Amino acid sequence: MESTHDCRTMAVANEKGGVGKTVMAVNLGAAFSLKGKAVLIVDADPQANATRGLGIEVPEGAPTLYDLMKDPAGGPARDCVLKTRWDRLDVLPATVDLAGAEVELVDEQGREYRLKDALEGLWESYDVILIDTPPSLSLLTVNVFACAAEVLVPCQTHPYAYAALEELFDTVSAIQKEINPELTVTGIVATFFDARTRVSHQILEKLKSHPLYGPLLLKTPIRINTTIADSALVGKPVLFYRKRSYGAVDFMQLAEELLEKGP
Repeated sequence: MESTHDCRTMAVANEKGGVGKTVMAVNLGAAFSLKGKAVLIVDADPQANATRGLGIEVPEGAPTLYDLMKDPAGGPARDCVLKTRWDRLDVLPATVDLAGAEVELVDEQGREYRLKDALEGLWESYDVILIDTPPSLSLLTVNVFACAAEVLVPCQTHPYAYAALEELFDTVSAIQKEINPELTVTGIVATFFDARTRVSHQILEKLKSHPLYGPLLLKTPIRINTTIADSALVGKPVLFYRKRSYGAVDFMQLAEELLEKGP
């Protein structure tokens, strides 16, 4: 089935942890919603930080992404979607149970497509579906790449994060060949950019001058900003927590750039 009315399905991915993946999924989702887009954030990370970052406590016994992936035919995906406190911003939540899906699905036929099957029926309700991924290559990550059309790559302006990009691009290339030929990297976003440090500038320059990464590097870096962490702590996207902070300004600008760029 085609995803009707051009819903953009975007995975936020990097195989290195701590690069600002969840922060990007949550805050970019909020920015898109403020631009009038209907947004679903799918929390495909068993750490469930995107769920918490949107101020959601999953009620005891409520269905989550784990239930959908375990049994995509078990009921409509819509039953698992929770509304946030903000207009046009919904979440398909995770709990730590999601880690069990890795083990339980390992011998199942078509296990790479469980997430795609699970989201069936949701595409027409949203303009943008953003999927937060685990910080490692796992069956969950493969499921995310099997159903997404775009990959957005946050890259911390730090040498370790830069070095980890190669692995991610190898993974995307393998997925394109074997599972999802439509998958494309929409852009790389420099995160934790600190204009005062030499290393931030050096890594940004390395990204710009790299033959593969350079053309994909988006113009908007996400500057280092303690308000982003503060907002995560209280379960609010930074755009609703302090809309004049650097973090809010940067994510709004990034959303505008991505909407202009298109898929």
